[in-house]
Amino acid sequence: MTIILTLAAMFGLLLIRVPVAFALGGLGLAMLILGGFSPLMAPQAILSTLDGFILLAVPLFLLMSNILLRAGVGNDLFAAVSAWVGHWPGGLAVATILSCGVFAAISGSSVATAATIGTVAIPEMIRRGYNKRFVYGLMAAGGTLGILIPPSIPMIIYGFVTEESVIALFLAGIGPGIALLVLFIVYSMIYARFGGQEREPKRDWAERKRATLKALPAVLLAILIIVGIYSGAFTPTEAAAIGFAAALAITAAMRILTWKALKLAIFDSMATTVAIILIIAGAKVFGKAITLYRIPQDISMMISQGIDTELGFILVVTIVLLIMGLVFEALSMVLIMTPVLLPAALVLGFDPIWFGVYMVIMVECALITPPVGLNLYVIQSVAKTRLGEVAYGVLPFLLLMFLTAAILYVWHDLALYIPFKL
Repeated sequence: MTIILTLAAMFGLLLIRVPVAFALGGLGLAMLILGGFSPLMAPQAILSTLDGFILLAVPLFLLMSNILLRAGVGNDLFAAVSAWVGHWPGGLAVATILSCGVFAAISGSSVATAATIGTVAIPEMIRRGYNKRFVYGLMAAGGTLGILIPPSIPMIIYGFVTEESVIALFLAGIGPGIALLVLFIVYSMIYARFGGQEREPKRDWAERKRATLKALPAVLLAILIIVGIYSGAFTPTEAAAIGFAAALAITAAMRILTWKALKLAIFDSMATTVAIILIIAGAKVFGKAITLYRIPQDISMMISQGIDTELGFILVVTIVLLIMGLVFEALSMVLIMTPVLLPAALVLGFDPIWFGVYMVIMVECALITPPVGLNLYVIQSVAKTRLGEVAYGVLPFLLLMFLTAAILYVWHDLALYIPFKL
C-alpha cells in the first residue's frame, strides 16, 4: 500500500507540473515527517550529495561541450567526416552519425551532441533531398550516443549512486556504443539505397586534407579524453577538467570563440548544472525516505519472488523504465530507479556494471520518447518543426536501440569485455 501511495503522490505532483527536483525533495521530506523521522535527514542528505568529488565532472564536461558548441566546432567536424564518407550510399546520414559519435566522445551530453551536430546536419541533409522525418529521427537518435559513448554524464551519476567505478562504466559503454553506431549507419545506408537517394560527389584529397586539418583538434581532444581515462592517467573528473582546459585553449588559439560566446557557454553550463544538482539533491532526499520505508527492499523482494528468471526480470526492467521515461528525464530515472532495481538485479546475478550500461540504453530510449524526450524538443527547436514529425521519424531508430539492448542481454561481453577482459 505504501508503494502505491508513494507512486500516486509522485505522479500527482508531476501531473500538476511541479518541477522534478521539488517534487522528489518535497515528497521525500513529507515522508520523513509522516514516518516520524527527523526532518534534519533532508539537509544532511543534500549536503552529502554536494560533497561528492565525482560530481565535479558534470559542470566541467558541460562547460567543455558548451564551449565547443558555441565555437562552432560541430561545423568543422561534420565537414571533415562528410569529406571522407559523403560519397557513400546515404553519405551525409553516415557523416551525421559519425560526427555524433565523435562529439559524444568529447561532451558526454546527449542534448549538446544533438544541438551541435543537428544545427549543421539538418539543413544540409534536407537541402540535399533527404526525407525530413528521416533526418529528424536520425538526428534525435544520433544525439543519444552522447550518453552511451564515454564520457557519459548518466554513467557518472550511476557510479555516484552505486559507488561503482566510473572508469569501468565508461569502458563498458564503448562496445554497446559502437554497436549502436554501426546499426544506425547500416540502416541509413540501406534507407538511402532503397529510397533512391543520390550520392554526393567524391571529394579530392586536397579538400579532404583541408577539412581534416580543420577538425583535427576536436578529434585529438576526444582521443585525449578516452585514452587518458582508459590508461588510468587521470580520473573522470580530471579528464573533464583537462578536456575543458583543452577546449578553451583550442578554440581560443583558433580564434573561433568570442567573449560573448564564452559568456553564453558559461551561463548555459551553470543553468544546466544547477538543474542537475537540484534534481540529484531532491532524489537523494526521496531516496533516503523510501529507504527508511524499506520500499526498495520490498520492491526487490516482490520482483525476486515473482520473477525467478533473468529474462523475465530484464523484461520487467525494460517495461518499467520505458513507462518511467514517459514522465521522467534521464537523470531522474537513473537516480530514482537504480536503488530500486539494482538490489533485485544483484540477487539474480547480474553484474552491476553491465546493469548500469543496460539502464543507460533504456534511458537513451526515454530521451526520444514523448512527452519528456528532451532530444525530441532539441531537434524540434533546431529544425523549427512540429514535435510529431520528429517523434514519427525516430521510430525506426528506437527499434534499433531495442535491438542493441537485446544483443547486450544475449552477449554480456559486449559491455564487459573491454573493462574486465581486455
